[in-house]
Amino acid sequence: MKEKHDHKLIVTIVKRGKSKKVTKASKKAGAEGGTVLLGSGVGIHEKGKTFGLDRIYEKDVVLTLVPDHILPSVMEAITDAVKLNTKGKGIGCILDIRKTIGMSHIDYEEIEKEDLDDMTDNTKGFNLIVTIVDKGNAGKVVDNSIAAGAEGGTILSGRGSGIHEKAKILSLNIEPEKDIVLTLIQRNKTKEVLGKIEEGTGLNQPGKGISFVLPVEDTVGIHHLLQDKQEE
Repeated sequence: MKEKHDHKLIVTIVKRGKSKKVTKASKKAGAEGGTVLLGSGVGIHEKGKTFGLDRIYEKDVVLTLVPDHILPSVMEAITDAVKLNTKGKGIGCILDIRKTIGMSHIDYEEIEKEDLDDMTDNTKGFNLIVTIVDKGNAGKVVDNSIAAGAEGGTILSGRGSGIHEKAKILSLNIEPEKDIVLTLIQRNKTKEVLGKIEEGTGLNQPGKGISFVLPVEDTVGIHHLLQDKQEE
């Protein structure tokens, strides 16, 4: 019988250019890869002004999906690699994952969590589906999500490498460009949307991408969806 494990998402925010240290350390500790998003912001230890305006610093945001049995070692490796315990070096947090697809190659079983369809509270009745695919495939994700009942999706650009993506040019590692699609969906529709994404984008095949579900505690700006739920 295969072992069963839960999945967690490590979100690491560091200064621009430090993401390579994060992904290298996490892979060495057993993670399969990571996805890097480009961002900007200012932390408590980053203060300054330019021509009277608050200075904004470029950031790398690294998403690392790991099974729970290697979470401590991966988190420790990332912390040591970019010195997260030192002021001003960055921050990290761990999020629980409700469900994942695109993990057909793993040698363990995912822990079954509570039925997504059982959660129908009006104020907490939504999930966020995060889908990471190769650049150019976001349209398939959005189209299939809409076909299954979603209203749309938000597409972000990033880069990253997984266990099935290994290439070099002139001895330099290549990090393929990625599309990250965020889909906010009512929880009672999550299974159907997730299944349609998997079917339409081939996520059940190794190297095609990954999708995971995060529980949403509260929402704003979607009153029409809340109204629909009240009428059901």
